[in-house]
Amino acid sequence: MDANAVKADLVLILDFGSQYTHLITRRIRSLSIFSLCISGTSKLSDITSHNPRVVILSGGPHSVHTPDSPSFPPGFPEWAEANGVVVLGICYGLQLIVQKLGGEVRVGEKQEYGRMEIEVEKSAALYGSKRVGDRQLVWMSHGDEVARLPDGFEVVARSQQGAVAAVENRVKRFYGLQYHPEVTHSPEGMETLRYFLFEVCGINAGWKMENVMDEEIKVIKGTVGPEDHVICALSGGVDSTVAATLVHKAIGDRLHCIFVDNGLLRYKERERVMETFESDLHLPVTCVDATDQFLGKLKGVVDPETKRKIIGKEFISIFDDFAQELEQKLGKRPSYLVQGTLYPDVIESCPPPGSGRTHSHTIKSHHNVGGLPKDMKLKLIEPLKLLFKDEVRQLGRILNVPEPFLKRHPFPGPGLAVRVLGDVTQGNALDILRQVDEIFIQSIKDAGLYDSIWQAFAVFLPVRSVGVQGDQRTHSHVVALRAVTSQDGMTADWYYFEHKFLDDVSRKICNSVRGVNRVVQDITSKPPSTIEWE
Repeated sequence: MDANAVKADLVLILDFGSQYTHLITRRIRSLSIFSLCISGTSKLSDITSHNPRVVILSGGPHSVHTPDSPSFPPGFPEWAEANGVVVLGICYGLQLIVQKLGGEVRVGEKQEYGRMEIEVEKSAALYGSKRVGDRQLVWMSHGDEVARLPDGFEVVARSQQGAVAAVENRVKRFYGLQYHPEVTHSPEGMETLRYFLFEVCGINAGWKMENVMDEEIKVIKGTVGPEDHVICALSGGVDSTVAATLVHKAIGDRLHCIFVDNGLLRYKERERVMETFESDLHLPVTCVDATDQFLGKLKGVVDPETKRKIIGKEFISIFDDFAQELEQKLGKRPSYLVQGTLYPDVIESCPPPGSGRTHSHTIKSHHNVGGLPKDMKLKLIEPLKLLFKDEVRQLGRILNVPEPFLKRHPFPGPGLAVRVLGDVTQGNALDILRQVDEIFIQSIKDAGLYDSIWQAFAVFLPVRSVGVQGDQRTHSHVVALRAVTSQDGMTADWYYFEHKFLDDVSRKICNSVRGVNRVVQDITSKPPSTIEWE
């Protein structure tokens, strides 16, 4: 299927701030359907310019009763009906449809959170072959509930408490689910989405990663002028490497890569990464040692958000200096900076409501999103910003990036600054963390577990504990080990190691790393925690 045909079957998601919105995008893409996500408060012209076949209104943390609650633009329902665009509202999105089309939403007498059983009440387009009386478990997360439907709508499913769970208007082609079909806690939710998209909406499956590559190359060539030069910030991770390879495919030798040693890298990371760039990827890379610059700015800083923003600012300062050097060499100053920003980075860096940008709550600022200074001289090129990590790896395979490199665990842009809790320059925290992390990761590789784990690393804790080593009392540092499984980094479960493995690793660390006498394991999922500690 060609790119135009794929775009003709676009499913556009209007994001009203739910932390599950990314999952809707992922689930749809997993069905080989092209899907994009934009702000729920986008102008009608922005929505229509995408020419979507289907629009999904996401959930969100708001109530339709509050004066500043986000909403789709005026004229959206009329435009959708007039152009045959199918609309599906999920949770808050359902309540928006009901309220804006003349129905009533009220504060629920019994709020519904978590797993809940629903029952099909009428023959429904949403549920296909499901019969009246059929039940299924779903994931609810709402305090308001539908009290009265707009004209032409009917209830097709209710919760066990009697609340409206699903509605539809087959004439207008407007549908709504009060629960979240996109999460795994709704076991039949994926089948509901599949049936809705293919049978109700008539979407054709044809989206492939090759489409992404071709489209991004076209966008890069259309953005970068024929004489323009581009800088790419390489971190040694999968994201920036795939981004660089993609841009290099588009503009060739007008791409200039830079790798910055900020003093926050893992054990021998600089040497290992530079060797990979030269021998395996054949990318010309300039290495800049900026250890003193970064650590000097971070001295005494303990707040994680402040650390991230300082690091983002220093990176851009170095890139600007690199651009000046290239200008002297080439006679033309580079205009663009390539970064391997991913979709989860964008989601987690969203500012809180009222900022005018989005309605998601900030989880943490990523140095290449929320940490960028406003006066940055270089214009950004972010060819991966709508992709998830596993999709980036797929793209990397198409671009012939070596498989061992693609399987590397994610490493945060701020580096060990977010794995040393508190002041990173205090004592020898960085050196201790590097040694501990190297032992942990190498042990995982030796046990054949590396490819089964999404991300593993060590954390330096700002506490000391009493121990006994060599028949002497010690008062030394505590380190934590973290390993998780995940598909996209947006949700994660902690990895269950065998006790013997943990025992061996703990002994190696305490016997090999001076200054450590206690090892603990982080067994928290995401949510409620994030994968990184800061």
